[in-house]
Amino acid sequence: MVRPSWVRPSRRLSRRLFTAAVALGAGLAAGPSLATPEADIDLDLAANPIIITADRPSMERYAAPQTVVGVTGVAVMETQNVLDSEDALKYLPSLFLRKRNNGDTQAVLATRTWGVNSSARTLVYADDVLISALIANNNTVGAPRWGLVAPEEIERVDVLYGPYSAAYAGNSMGGVVQITTRTPERLEADARQSEAVQSFGLYGTHKDLVTSQTSAHVGDRMGRFTWSLSANYQDSDSQPLSFVTNGKVPTGTTGTFLAQNKTGAVADVVGASGLLHTQMTNAKLKLGYDLTPVWRLNYTVGYWQNDATSDVQTYLRDSTGAATFAGLSGFASGKYSLWQSHLAQSVTLRSDSKGPWDAEVTASHYEMLDDIQRTPTGVTASGTGFSTAGRIARMDGTNWTNVDAKALWRTTPSNTVSAGLHADQYELVNPTYSTSTWQGGSDQGQGLYSSGRGKTQTLALWAQDEWTFLPDWTATLGGRLERWQAFDGYNYSGGKGVEQPDTETGAFSPKATLTWTPAAEWHVTASFGEAYRFPTVSELYQLVQTGTTYTAPNANLKPERVLSGELAVERTFTDGRVRLSLFQENTHDALIAQTAFLTGATPVSYTVNVDEVRNRGVELAASQRDVLVKGLELSGSVTYVDSTILSDPNFASSAGTTATGKHVPYVPDWRVTLAATYRPDEQWAFTIAGRYSGKQYSTLDNTDSVAKVFGAFDSFLVADVHINYKVLDNLTLDLGVDNLNDEKYFLYHPFPGRTFFGGLKVSL
Repeated sequence: MVRPSWVRPSRRLSRRLFTAAVALGAGLAAGPSLATPEADIDLDLAANPIIITADRPSMERYAAPQTVVGVTGVAVMETQNVLDSEDALKYLPSLFLRKRNNGDTQAVLATRTWGVNSSARTLVYADDVLISALIANNNTVGAPRWGLVAPEEIERVDVLYGPYSAAYAGNSMGGVVQITTRTPERLEADARQSEAVQSFGLYGTHKDLVTSQTSAHVGDRMGRFTWSLSANYQDSDSQPLSFVTNGKVPTGTTGTFLAQNKTGAVADVVGASGLLHTQMTNAKLKLGYDLTPVWRLNYTVGYWQNDATSDVQTYLRDSTGAATFAGLSGFASGKYSLWQSHLAQSVTLRSDSKGPWDAEVTASHYEMLDDIQRTPTGVTASGTGFSTAGRIARMDGTNWTNVDAKALWRTTPSNTVSAGLHADQYELVNPTYSTSTWQGGSDQGQGLYSSGRGKTQTLALWAQDEWTFLPDWTATLGGRLERWQAFDGYNYSGGKGVEQPDTETGAFSPKATLTWTPAAEWHVTASFGEAYRFPTVSELYQLVQTGTTYTAPNANLKPERVLSGELAVERTFTDGRVRLSLFQENTHDALIAQTAFLTGATPVSYTVNVDEVRNRGVELAASQRDVLVKGLELSGSVTYVDSTILSDPNFASSAGTTATGKHVPYVPDWRVTLAATYRPDEQWAFTIAGRYSGKQYSTLDNTDSVAKVFGAFDSFLVADVHINYKVLDNLTLDLGVDNLNDEKYFLYHPFPGRTFFGGLKVSL
């Protein structure tokens, strides 16, 4: 295919900006450093160990003006049942972590205004390195790479709400997660063994499911040089992640559970699917070197490996009482094997002066070395056998690269100017082959069944000025200029290939925040931000089956444009704080994914542009220590969102329904988190916490009104308990229960039942 000439100059420009970004950091490294005291920022971390709200986290030096909520790593390990690093976000205000099972590779974060299918609407960083997988905006390959952070190495986690900082791309509309890990200052080492047992019972599946995890962390400083190595191995069995349904009771069988789907149609449950056994290994090496007292160089390499198999369970019995699939092909799509090995690398050069100038350059690359899913295409006519023919889906070669260079200038004690360059490229490689032997056959020489591939690239320039123009007033003004393009897109299906058209567009996003501090304990902040989120390469080009769901591409998607505002009032006390936030977000051309049964019994996920949606609401968050008795700490949040589709004239429904005026899919009306921790002494910590989410819809016309069925998005209330006991200075025991009340609920998938947790940690 010949690319139009107007695309080529921007491709050359991208290479220049990548080079310029690295050169900028090298040039700044050679520059002078002047020492003046940096303002102290006291977050009162130890005093509020579960939830802390502050003006900004101390590690964020680039004038991030928005509301920030954080939690320390120590508090997370003391008060929560933790197996995976994403568990640290479980109780933060307005957030919901879609973690279907321990070791879930598809754990995405829902925020104030966006739901569980919005992985590209939140940015997740670990030590300023992006671990969000902006290759997609979904619950599969789009989930952040949480495995690149070990829970034991987390120093703190901060969440920045809204797209109000020019330093972040429009993907920050839901928020920015900043994970800070420890840099060892002396020899440190620890090992932890964790066990979890889930008691699951639903329809014909009743199982006790075990997760076992072994993790270790070691690090040291030797003069200017620091190093740390962390690794863990997890072996887990999940509850059914889906169910096999049918429109009627199969002839000559028993064992069917009569049921409906989320829209009220007959969807009798005939078996369980997605019974996932996962063996997962993570390893990460961090190296650091102090080039000067001001400049530090860091290199990180992480390797992740996943060996998983998915099985099925039939509830059906034939006339002789033998188990049977009754010839239903839906059982085949839930049977697969998955082998993945991924490699992540990053380099950071950063200054930390007390003078007027600071700068940093970060470059990272993520590569899917192996990513192969094998699945049969059918079942035998009788019994519980699978066809030998099947398909092999690959994502080997899919990769992405990010480069950021930024600098700040403290012109006066009351003024800070920051600016930066950003460049990224995301490449999708996703063929699926037909094979005569799905379990072990090679895809070499096999017929191509379908394919999706393509690239996206973004170049950005941003600047921001934070100015305290009166003793009680601070204004932050900024803007972000971006150029985005998608190219080399190709799709193949049904024996036909399509070269997708290249596309390119630009956008400018202004930002403004005004903060009033009438007294030391009061903060009033008004923020406005415009943001553009460009389609991910997977939304444009991916054509693949993941488990029981097919994904269909849409190469004609437009970027979504967000206008967001927040008014936050915060009051701090000696022993706590409380914040009230009013927020509204209007999104034009919103990119919303739908899952529907377009071709029979197989669910298909596809993305459309919705003309305009509005999410507005209120959030109340508070924390207080020594409540009534010394050692009792309470924290929590309540969030209400009025989520409405203002206009969707292109929506078409055979039932004559409309999307205009309906709730935005996947956004619940209420979210509540509450946590209480009691520390009677330095050895014990007892925590009880609860999470509530209100009703949400998954269809644009809100026709999915049937609850507690496979595919529904239910309201839920779950309670968790945790006990932390310091047996010795270097020996800690953790015991707990997640979903103590054994709530049965679906967020498309059935979520875990009551799960018992235990952990033992030994450290130097």
